[in-house]
Amino acid sequence: CCLRPGVKGVSENIEVVSIVDRFLEHSRVLYFRNGGNEEVYLASADWMPRNLDRRVELLFPIESAPLKKRLRSALDLFFSDTAKGRWLKSSGAYGRPAANQRVTSAQATFMQMAEAAARKMAEQTPRDFEVIKPPDRTA
Repeated sequence: CCLRPGVKGVSENIEVVSIVDRFLEHSRVLYFRNGGNEEVYLASADWMPRNLDRRVELLFPIESAPLKKRLRSALDLFFSDTAKGRWLKSSGAYGRPAANQRVTSAQATFMQMAEAAARKMAEQTPRDFEVIKPPDRTA
């Protein structure tokens, strides 16, 4: 990342966390508090010259309040990852969280959430089905 977070007068409100875990993800969620107004955007791929020069990349706003809230919750979880999270310092080096912090894994939490949602869906989905025959039209 070429950003330098924590530079006074320039980027003291910017945080960058890198999580390299079981699943290599390339989420591009941008969150801004523009004068207190929350703005959330989603973007595609890596913003590198090889990508920007050879294909179409997207950046679009999220306008739905429930979706903004859901994405903000996901960001909060990513920024609380003490298992694999590494924070970019203003020096350009990445640092680990303090050793005495409770271990939290964003990916493990997301997997647990997905498993719970799948179990709930399976419970709500009928497992048996009734064969419905078409009406007899020969009469």
